[in-house]
Amino acid sequence: MHPAYSVIFFTSSSGAGYGALIWLAVFAITGAVVPDTVSGLAVFAVALGLVTAGLLSSTFHLGHPERAWRAISQWRTSWLSREGVAALATYIPVLLFALGWILFESHDGGWRIAAVVSALAAAVTVGCTGMIYASLRAIPRWTDATVVPVYLAFALASGGALAFAILAFFTPMSSVWALAVAAVIAAAWALKFLYWRRIDNAAPVATAESATGLGHIGKVRLFEAPHTGENYIMREMGYRVARKHAARLRLIAALVGGAVPAICFLACAALNGVLVPLLAAIGFAALATGVLVERWLFFAEAEHASMLYYGRSAV
Repeated sequence: MHPAYSVIFFTSSSGAGYGALIWLAVFAITGAVVPDTVSGLAVFAVALGLVTAGLLSSTFHLGHPERAWRAISQWRTSWLSREGVAALATYIPVLLFALGWILFESHDGGWRIAAVVSALAAAVTVGCTGMIYASLRAIPRWTDATVVPVYLAFALASGGALAFAILAFFTPMSSVWALAVAAVIAAAWALKFLYWRRIDNAAPVATAESATGLGHIGKVRLFEAPHTGENYIMREMGYRVARKHAARLRLIAALVGGAVPAICFLACAALNGVLVPLLAAIGFAALATGVLVERWLFFAEAEHASMLYYGRSAV
């Protein structure tokens, strides 16, 4: 499919924001970070800023962005609507969590409950985002069982790197958390490689024969193009990236977004002082770049079943 930049930015930025909120809740519950106003303002502003920017950018892909608010009315049947409801609901516990951290400099009592609810709500929202794509049966490679776990894993990886990088500028971070972030990054890319392997080796779900119902006659091929020019379906659903280019981009994404940040956070675990926040910032920047490439590939490599009627033999 044609990769929409607004959706790529949305899934990447909101994932990092929600992931950061989950890590902040973990830090609060475990007492790993002493809450203070300055660090709280910085980390919550960035996390909520990414979430909000991502949600706003997602409306740009709609035909009528001004009607985006109506999407939440279909929550009974639509994962897109459920995502919208979950995203709006998440603001309530997160703002309470931020209030306790920033204004009262506390993680205790009710503020801790707000942290737990914030983490759960953030995870549910990211899960709904993944399910938007995993539920689209017309795009067989998106229905793979690893799609939602990959979305959650990359949210945790990018969010962990972001939260650690910001907090490290204000307070010394334990090497345990640097190792934890490195481990989550490695796990996220391991899941992604599993996804790539599964879609590369997956048998066709639909063919021109099954789509037209003419398989009993024999091999089906396109006799004549349905249009003399390109139409919307061909432009949006027929985008295809060459296999050699996809392989090269996969390698670049894994090296930049996986190897580099993992090394940076492993180094953070072994070092002290000003190098820690610097390395963490570099690690997050590299990871964010790799995630953008990975997310672009997620859309570019997807094959829509509608293209069977435009000459594609199988999807």
